[in-house]
Amino acid sequence: MEHLLLMTEALDFIEANLTEDLKTDDIAQNLHCSKSSLEKLFRFVTNMSIKDYSIRRRMSLAAKDMMKNPDIVLLDLAVKYGYSSNEAFTRAFKSVWHTNPSDYRKNPKRFELFPAIKLEQELLEDETMSDKKKVDISELYDYIKERRNCYFVGVDIKSLTPINEIAREAGDIAILTALNRLQAACGEEDIVFRIGGDEFVALTNSEEKEYADEVVAKILSHNEEAFSYQGMGIPLSLHATCFKFDTQPLRYAQLFSALQNQLDLVKK
Repeated sequence: MEHLLLMTEALDFIEANLTEDLKTDDIAQNLHCSKSSLEKLFRFVTNMSIKDYSIRRRMSLAAKDMMKNPDIVLLDLAVKYGYSSNEAFTRAFKSVWHTNPSDYRKNPKRFELFPAIKLEQELLEDETMSDKKKVDISELYDYIKERRNCYFVGVDIKSLTPINEIAREAGDIAILTALNRLQAACGEEDIVFRIGGDEFVALTNSEEKEYADEVVAKILSHNEEAFSYQGMGIPLSLHATCFKFDTQPLRYAQLFSALQNQLDLVKK
């Protein structure tokens, strides 16, 4: 329980300081713990370093800023997130999105590739807590209230572990490829969200199952297509399903698990 509380405080501190000169020493000092203990705990829970997580969060927010304001000056954006030059910012951005900021402007994504990890308070109080990480889906919750009768489309990656074993970067590209396939299959009014490590949801703007089935069919039609990593082609297949359920009795903290449960059904 003590470790979970420390992780919650670390995640909150990182999120509050993404536009600052963020160092692990400063986080540890603020949380009154040792740097080595914090680094080990963070890597154990998230499977990445504090530095990697911070870069991914910064570049997710930077991409969101570009989507909201396509005319924003890149150097201003770089300085906002702690980079002294366009070149340094571009390297960091490309390491996460696998495209340059200038190219991203032409085809911005309607989702955060790396949303903030949230450990729900109800899980911290529950001795039988799940080992699944929680992410902030408050924006999705608001859309659900507006589209309560619309269909969801959910996808996740088949066999991501062997891809990660090739290289962590290959796994990141697989995740981005999966998200791109979902977004490409959806309509302009559909809202795409990442809800877990390799689990994604599109909230459609349609109450017709025929439309949702078409989205699923488009996604599955690309199974076994390969993405490129360092000159090799790596096949990628997705599980995909569509569903509708009554979200009204669900509290915010329950929604994440409900969406994941729907995705799990298609894999059985």
